[in-house]
Amino acid sequence: MFMRPTAALAALLLVSAAPLARAADKPTDPQIAHIAYTAGTIDIEAAKQAIKKSRNKEIIAFAKDMERDHAAVNKQALDLVKKLKVTPEDNDTSKALTKAATEERAKLAKLKGAAFDKAYIDNEVAYHKQVDSALETLLIPSASNAELKSLLETGLKIFQGHEQHAEHVAGMMK
Repeated sequence: MFMRPTAALAALLLVSAAPLARAADKPTDPQIAHIAYTAGTIDIEAAKQAIKKSRNKEIIAFAKDMERDHAAVNKQALDLVKKLKVTPEDNDTSKALTKAATEERAKLAKLKGAAFDKAYIDNEVAYHKQVDSALETLLIPSASNAELKSLLETGLKIFQGHEQHAEHVAGMMK
């Protein structure tokens, strides 16, 4: 499957980190919270860009769903870390994801019309696949707090639905 360079980089970062879930240096709950929040924020920013640039009603509807859903999950995450009195900890994975997303948004900003729509939705498919994989193989198994683990599991179900929705919209673009 074709993955945009940004998605491939982030997937490599997240998926290659999966063996860490079994190692002594697995991510801590504060790091996991930061990674999960960062991943949601990245998709909110991508959605805002799509809402502003696209004229395709399917792309705009999908982007609005992403903005709403990721904002809701990020709010739940913030509420949880406040409740637990945990400060999310910035880390190399969060920084790499942010850098890659910034580069991807810059590439998308140069595109227009159908080219933008296709690039955006292809990236959304790849991005949701990588986040789903990271949740399943690294973040959920590494989380030690039961409430954080539960929130991540709920997020995984939502994001798997996003992946399917993105694949459906991508299929319509062909």
